[in-house]
Amino acid sequence: MTLFVSHAACLDHDTTDNHPEHSDRLRAVMATLDAPDFDALQRMDAPLASDDQILRVHPQSHIGSIDLAAQQAGSGSPVFLDADTVVSTGSFEAAQRAAGAVCAAVDRVLSGQAGNAFCGVRPPGHHAEPTKAMGFCLFNNIAIGVRHAQQHADINKVAIIDFDVHHGNGTQAVFQADPSCFYASSHQSPLYPGTGSASETGVGNIVNVPLSEGAGTADIKIAYETQIMPALAEFAPDMLFVSAGFDAHEADPLAGLAFTTQDYAWLSDILCRFAADQCQGRLVSVLEGGYNLTALADSVSVHVKTLMKYA
Repeated sequence: MTLFVSHAACLDHDTTDNHPEHSDRLRAVMATLDAPDFDALQRMDAPLASDDQILRVHPQSHIGSIDLAAQQAGSGSPVFLDADTVVSTGSFEAAQRAAGAVCAAVDRVLSGQAGNAFCGVRPPGHHAEPTKAMGFCLFNNIAIGVRHAQQHADINKVAIIDFDVHHGNGTQAVFQADPSCFYASSHQSPLYPGTGSASETGVGNIVNVPLSEGAGTADIKIAYETQIMPALAEFAPDMLFVSAGFDAHEADPLAGLAFTTQDYAWLSDILCRFAADQCQGRLVSVLEGGYNLTALADSVSVHVKTLMKYA
């Protein structure tokens, strides 16, 4: 079965009124996955990530800075780490749960207790660099999950596919010098955070496919069929992770790509099929962006239905 990992504490990360990365995003995901179509999902409350798990990506100074900011926000006034990135009194636990969800999903998938997994968590993670929270992200959830997976004896090479509309600068920063990890991103450019040019190739393990504003179905199929999937196949990972941001949707307010809900069904299918053929089905997907609630809910629905088909 497909495993869904989340936690109510992720709703307590209060980003203030009118912030696009707000708790209603996760409520929309949870409501969608409560529908009868998803009765077969395994469900699990996310545990707290341990410091040891987080330390594989972030130094203790970074963990401490997020914890301290959450304590300083205890009076009810949020702490802004930058213009976009907010910490409230509930943010540290939410971030620990978000990272812990990915580690728990890895354990369930690698033990055979789940066929694959979707982690519906917030705050998101792919902009968080080892020593810097940014872009709504506090800890890099997927990077922490990848390093956790590599503690398992039969997982050596791991791949991450990131289809969020924004480039995952944090994930790239973690892995760009590590040939055991492959990272590929399709994203709008120019756009925040300004990284992700095609010339950024790491040690041959990074593939960036920048897309121009307005790019849609035909463009995404070309990007994946001619660039990302061939490079992924050549890398031949033992396990596949997906940074599942749904803000490239044509209805999303924060960017300008024109993906449809069915494009996410197509993307989910090619990634699940690859994992089934090449990774013994071992796939863990982690929620990143998506800021139109209806588009987010619809896109998560087709994504998780596809995971369930392959589990």
